[in-house]
Amino acid sequence: DWSSDVCSSDLYRMISSKTLSTVLFLGIALVAPGLSAQSLPDFSNIVDSGSPAVVKIIVEHPAGRAASGQPDMEQIPEYLRRFFEYRGEAPPQRQRMSMGSGFVISEDGFIVTNNHVVDGADSVLVRMIDRREFEAEVVGTDPRSDLALLRVAADGLPFLRLETGDALKVGEWVLAIGSPFGLDYSVTAGIVSAMGRSLPTEEGENYVPFIQTDVAINPGNSGGPLFNLKGEVVGVNSQIFTRSGGSIGLSFAIPASVVRNVVAQLQEQGRVTRGWLGVTIQDVDKTLAESFGLDRPQGALVAQLAEGGPAAKSGLQPGDVILRFDGKDISTSADLPHVVGLVTPGDKVSVEVMRERKRKTLRVTVGGLDADDSFALRNERGGDAGMGRLGCWWTMRARKHWNGWDSPAGLWCGRWRRTRWRRMPVSCPVTSSPCSAPRRSRMWTVSSAPKSGCPRSEERRVGKECRSRW
Repeated sequence: DWSSDVCSSDLYRMISSKTLSTVLFLGIALVAPGLSAQSLPDFSNIVDSGSPAVVKIIVEHPAGRAASGQPDMEQIPEYLRRFFEYRGEAPPQRQRMSMGSGFVISEDGFIVTNNHVVDGADSVLVRMIDRREFEAEVVGTDPRSDLALLRVAADGLPFLRLETGDALKVGEWVLAIGSPFGLDYSVTAGIVSAMGRSLPTEEGENYVPFIQTDVAINPGNSGGPLFNLKGEVVGVNSQIFTRSGGSIGLSFAIPASVVRNVVAQLQEQGRVTRGWLGVTIQDVDKTLAESFGLDRPQGALVAQLAEGGPAAKSGLQPGDVILRFDGKDISTSADLPHVVGLVTPGDKVSVEVMRERKRKTLRVTVGGLDADDSFALRNERGGDAGMGRLGCWWTMRARKHWNGWDSPAGLWCGRWRRTRWRRMPVSCPVTSSPCSAPRRSRMWTVSSAPKSGCPRSEERRVGKECRSRW
């Protein structure tokens, strides 16, 4: 009847709709994998063209050099030393072998690797992918950037080109070739996780803006190339962060801009001289940014100047906030050494600073710091001035300056006493001279106070200073 026809028609349309949805879903499911596969990069061409120029470096260390992990007998309790001492004549020490990676940068045999791969080497052997082996000469090393330049007596070698545009971006695909754990010419890939990472050395030096990637890098990859999708070398794999000894997705490479600079100097003079200002700096937080008249935390605060150094001669002052250096923005204090280190010593560069809440542009002549030079500012008591300290003998804690001040004065100084911080009265502008602080006085003294009135109602006028009790 009519009702049964209507129900049949509705049922047919419902079944047809479900069938069509199922077909469309299956079609998408079948097509999607094909689309995603097409969108992934094909690394095979990079591997084919780049592998012949990647080398395995085998290093032989002198017999007298202690292997890592060997116990120090002086640190072992006396009642346990007998378990580690040899009975009779000690066996002769053997030469220790280690290995790393590298890559050829010219057809006449120049090879780039890490400094820590060849540091202290007795001999260096380079092995090509076709199993040829060459004895390598260490042309020069630069511990500050962890780079080394080798050379082998060969011509017509395949070589790789360093990227020149410095256009690498976060999120780009990158590829590494090396010999992790001695497994020759292993290929791993990933993406750039971050740019300009700061990894200070044990001496507190920070000249390399590392490329962070999630490429699997392990012991033996050190010194190997990091490629972009054009087959150019964008970095030299150098370090990993790990809790297990293997890769956990935090790998760091020396960028090509640093490699070009270091290699050029090692080829020409066998050593590296980098730009130097002669300052100690600290970061600018929100509180300091407000006090200096900045709209947000940025720049590097000049804490101290080396007497007679390049910065002092060029007119930089303690308390200046460096915002731009040689045309490059300084977002954090860690960015400044990266930029200064690449400037040729003797060059004059433009420096934009914030001074007394006003922007000012200076012309600074950059000095030079050789690879073997070390530098530390010293206070009047003869101690080294640590990074970020503003010239106080006590540890300094910066606090928000009073509103309306035009000079960076009135910083908190304190010293550790009886397991707590004790606020000390201080008259301390941001200078290289020590703070003057009577030990027993409980007054907070402000130098460079306003000419009329005091910043706070609870303060009272004492001569040219505003004072208040805690």
